[in-house]
Amino acid sequence: MKPMNDYMEAAEAHVLHTYNRFPIVLEKGDGVYLYDTDGKKYLDFAAGIAVFGLGYHYPGYDEALKEQIDKVIHTSNLFYHVPLADAAGKLAKASRMSKVFFTNSGTEAIEGAIKAARKYAYLKDGSTDHEIVSMNHSFHGRSVGALSVTGNFHYQEAFRPLMGGVKFADFNDLDSVKAQVNEKTCAVILETVQGEGGIYPAEKSFLEGVKALCEEKDILLILDEIQCGMGRTGSMFAWQEYGVEPDIMTCAKALGCGIPVGAFVLNEKTAAASLVPGDHGTTYGGNPLACAAVSAVLDIFEKAGIQEHVKALTPYLEERLDALVEKYDCLSVRRGKGFMQGLVVTGRSVGEVVNQSLENGLMVISAGSDVLRLVPPLVIEKEHIDEMIEKLEKSLA
Repeated sequence: MKPMNDYMEAAEAHVLHTYNRFPIVLEKGDGVYLYDTDGKKYLDFAAGIAVFGLGYHYPGYDEALKEQIDKVIHTSNLFYHVPLADAAGKLAKASRMSKVFFTNSGTEAIEGAIKAARKYAYLKDGSTDHEIVSMNHSFHGRSVGALSVTGNFHYQEAFRPLMGGVKFADFNDLDSVKAQVNEKTCAVILETVQGEGGIYPAEKSFLEGVKALCEEKDILLILDEIQCGMGRTGSMFAWQEYGVEPDIMTCAKALGCGIPVGAFVLNEKTAAASLVPGDHGTTYGGNPLACAAVSAVLDIFEKAGIQEHVKALTPYLEERLDALVEKYDCLSVRRGKGFMQGLVVTGRSVGEVVNQSLENGLMVISAGSDVLRLVPPLVIEKEHIDEMIEKLEKSLA
């Protein structure tokens, strides 16, 4: 094995510099741990940014992918294939929604959701000047459409003009949303738990109010569950805890647990009056390998009781994190739901805490400008929480 610096220099020589990467080279994962090329072990409380819900090499997952590789990896969407039928049926059942469109990423799922909402409105009145209301401090992706509904000027500035017809309201402020809604509004889009903006869960009254507003005016509610969905909050999808069903839901990340796959899922009303053949497509989306991953993940979630495990362990995780906030002046508050938690760092750089944690064998990441984000694999146990606290305390000292 070469020295880590050799790999880093080789990557910097040829990979477009759009990420400021941490100065380690990862080689392998096992359970809830990652290892670099020098053999150093890291407790992973980042999970590839909430992707590895099952950790690394969960029993049955690798085997399902290997079995599919031996059959066929890609066919194109001009044909049916078995994993597509299986995965779509399981996702529709898990979400209690109607129709599924598989994409290659969460950002692509957002693009599809935007198109479905606009087509739904177009079929009602034939107009093409519809508007979408999104939230300030939201994050939905970096493609032009997804960036247009991302409520962060810093991400948008260099790429304007973006897609028109987007207005922004304040998250958890129903009056702010109402002020942006008019006769042109075709959709309201929001994250059930804001992730990149700093780990802010939606308030129940807010989500219920937005849903009632959408139903009153026949506006579609799009809930972005890309980071907070797939068991992370203790329900398969975070909106299920609120009892507020979206018209369109987007998901990705832990949907494939490492295989690139996303989806937008529509309820019966929206599916019946939006996209038709020719409106939307994808070459790789819904390929047999990706669908085999989705199918295996959903099977494992059900058989292993992953959501129940998250619910059972969340009080202990929150108790240990709350104790840290009480103990350290540099931590002011904890926010989050389930295994999607954030600690607000004050008086010092959150980046410093992240780097020191890495030095101490703990992987955590940031959210926003001052939040330490913890999004571990959903299969962690109490001893992993204890180990995380020990390493984090060492990093805060």
